[in-house]
Amino acid sequence: MNAIRVDLRLERPGFRLEARFDAPARGVTALFGPSGSGKTTLLRAIAGLEPDAAGVVRVSGLAWQDSARRIFVPTHRRAVGYVSQETALFPHRTVRGNLDYAWRRAPPRERTVDPDHAARWLELEGLLTRRPHQLSGGERQRVAIARALVSAPRLLLLDEPLSALDLAGRLRILPYLERLHDTLDLPVLLVSHSLDEVARLADRMVLIEDGRVRACGALAEMLARLDLPTAHGDQAGAVLDTVIAEHDPDYRLTGLAFPGGRLMIAQHPEPIGARVRVRILARDISIALDPPRRTSILNVLPAQVSELAAESPAQVMVRLDVGGAALLARVTRRSADALGLHPGQAVFAQVKSVALS
Repeated sequence: MNAIRVDLRLERPGFRLEARFDAPARGVTALFGPSGSGKTTLLRAIAGLEPDAAGVVRVSGLAWQDSARRIFVPTHRRAVGYVSQETALFPHRTVRGNLDYAWRRAPPRERTVDPDHAARWLELEGLLTRRPHQLSGGERQRVAIARALVSAPRLLLLDEPLSALDLAGRLRILPYLERLHDTLDLPVLLVSHSLDEVARLADRMVLIEDGRVRACGALAEMLARLDLPTAHGDQAGAVLDTVIAEHDPDYRLTGLAFPGGRLMIAQHPEPIGARVRVRILARDISIALDPPRRTSILNVLPAQVSELAAESPAQVMVRLDVGGAALLARVTRRSADALGLHPGQAVFAQVKSVALS
């Protein structure tokens, strides 16, 4: 069931925002696109921070905005948790004080996550007596997310929450966002221009270009659509939702099962039955017409060619169907011709590297 309906327009000198999409009641929907495409402007308009925007915003059946009916709910009355690059914590309050402030302002009947729960989820128990200037960038961002959750939002908006952090900081905070993804029972809109972040956190993607929604849909399908830019370039690849099927302690490997077969990865700490998302880049897949023999590559999957698209005069992107899941493989045009690749052809995908998403 879709809980969010957005249909907004905004005119500015040299820029026009015209965005329409729906999002479900649970999970993470990524607003993805290049810098300057209008992602943050759209998020601000959804939050009510762009009063010149016209159109419709509905969340869980409530009209936050409907220009035709002259409805415009101000930001402070929209049950929205907003986390941006700048955490905007109260500098004179401790971490606990920031969380308690949000709790007191939340309508009592709407409260779902109290400060103690939020602190546990984001592992803030040891930081509760500190003030913002005593925290690292990643710690401040975790506090900002916790404060947003305590405010009893119907919708959580994350505006590039990791962009101000260095690589180490981003890697430290990503697991907390993944934990919230699995725990929260509310919709999240995430603005990002990082395909790595989107592949790791999102369930759905809204692709924005020049202020307009070019396409939207389930993440796995969006990443594998050869008519979209997400399926091209160095970071092109696919995501698979898998289940841990076995552990091999002798070789320190873990087997992952999905409808298209099994994948072996480096030993994973989660138990058998746990769900794991993996990302496989197009550059890490090669194609063979016959089952490889005596090869060091552990992961070889029967597949069928679904579609081909030229990436450059020298390279071709191939979409593969593997048991109903989509994978992408980048091969040279010479290799594509030598193998006679064409839609419907049975092949074998050799997966050289699998990354946890």
